[in-house]
Formats: sequence, C-alpha cells, structure tokens
Amino acid sequence: QVQLVESGGGLVQAGGSLRLSCTVSGSIFSIRTMAWYRQAPGKQRELVASMPSGGSTNYADSVKGRFTISRDNAKNTAYLQMNSLKPEDTAVYYCNSRGTYLSGSYLPYDSWGQGTQVTVSS
Repeated sequence: QVQLVESGGGLVQAGGSLRLSCTVSGSIFSIRTMAWYRQAPGKQRELVASMPSGGSTNYADSVKGRFTISRDNAKNTAYLQMNSLKPEDTAVYYCNSRGTYLSGSYLPYDSWGQGTQVTVSS
C-alpha cells in the first residue's frame, strides 16, 4: 500500500558529495517521520538522520556537520545531502517512512525502501 523508492547512490571519492532521494507513494494520508538508515557489511543497521513532520532533525554523531536531511512535503520526498564523505560512510542506505495511509480506514504504516549503495573510495 505504501512504497518507497530511493535513488542517488553511487561511487564517489573521499571528500566528495552525494544526494540521496526517497519518494513515498501510495494512498498516503500523512507522513509523520522520514529517516535514513545505513548498513555496512558485517554491521547492524544504524540510524543516520531523521526528520519528523514538525521539522526538527536528529543525526548520528558520526555524520553531524556533514550530512543534511530535508523534506519536500508537497512531493512526499526526503533527501539526504552527504558532504565530505569518508570511506567509513560506505554502506547500503535505506529510507524509512512512518505515517498514516488510507485503506478503507486510516491505518499506520512503517515502510522501507529497497536500499541504495553508497561507496566511498579512499
């Protein structure tokens, strides 16, 4: 009922930048939170950044000052601008969205994108 499509990953040299996008589609009534997670090989998935509908943001300490999360509510899209990338940022990045959708009645959703690979070379 709710789909997330990510784009923008790729290969970049250390110090470079990438911007990830995540668009939510389906019978969306409201989006409460948009967030980005990442999972490196052999490691657990970790929260990178989140942004509730109120506009406040939360970042992992490892990305503060380098990454910026933003939302375009009119497009149901979230972005993750990643600057000054480091090899340790290499991971699969996943978009997560929580909110309410309509399927006969209003129901909560908690959905994930398929993931996009970010590789930072040294």
